Amino acid sequence: MTATPKPDLTDIVVSRDAEIAVRVDGPDHLPWIVLSNSLAADLTMWDDQIPFLTRSYRVLRYDTRGHGRSSAPQGPYSFDMLVADVIAVMDRFHIRQADVLGLSMGGMTALGIGLAYPERVNRLICADARADAPPPFVAGWDQRIAAVAAGGMGAVLAGTMERWFTAETRQNRPEIVDRASRMVLDTSPAGYAGCAEALKGLDYLRHLPRLEPETLYIVGAEDAGAPPDAMRAMAAATPGAQFEILPRVAHISNMEDVAGFNARVADFLDISRQAAE
Repeated sequence: MTATPKPDLTDIVVSRDAEIAVRVDGPDHLPWIVLSNSLAADLTMWDDQIPFLTRSYRVLRYDTRGHGRSSAPQGPYSFDMLVADVIAVMDRFHIRQADVLGLSMGGMTALGIGLAYPERVNRLICADARADAPPPFVAGWDQRIAAVAAGGMGAVLAGTMERWFTAETRQNRPEIVDRASRMVLDTSPAGYAGCAEALKGLDYLRHLPRLEPETLYIVGAEDAGAPPDAMRAMAAATPGAQFEILPRVAHISNMEDVAGFNARVADFLDISRQAAE
């Protein structure tokens, strides 16, 4: 049997037609948590969560196919593919069961894992994500796919920053916007389009009543991409789910309100408040 990898490493895991870039942090005796990134982001979007999570977890984060250092096979992709990628990564590291935390597309992927592989998930955190794809949502992705095809990732950068962060953050915290902008511009246009096609086929809402893992939904109060009312309905459909709103925060809540996001995650995962600070 392959030996369990040591802490703080990077690796490439082959999953069907994709090569998935992975990073592991934290002591190897701790339980696992798996982090899944947003569309047009990469595993570094979780940098502000790593210091507190590694006090209680061995943290596995990965670049979704088409993002970061992962390969970008020709699309379209589907959530079945994105879920299969995570299972392949978990199998590579001999992870029988883990807590799973995802945001936006990563939150949708987390729901997919919880629905298809409930035995692999202990607790699940779905942040700033939808569970369905109504016509206006689909039309918005058609427009962005066309814009990227015509002008590259720069064509959607401004609109993405407007959705990701509040006007106050965009004006007063340029370091966050700069960090996020680099992730967007570094995303493969083919990977972006492939994942956007997966979003257009999102269809988890009707299945949430059979979601088995203990689940927390988190959303920014000013998130237009995953509106609080939509996530409240997701929580209501999920047996025993918890629901939290972060005030004065938009879509990428873990970067915009690090302290608030970490505190809610810590409460749900029974990590001490001191660890989250």
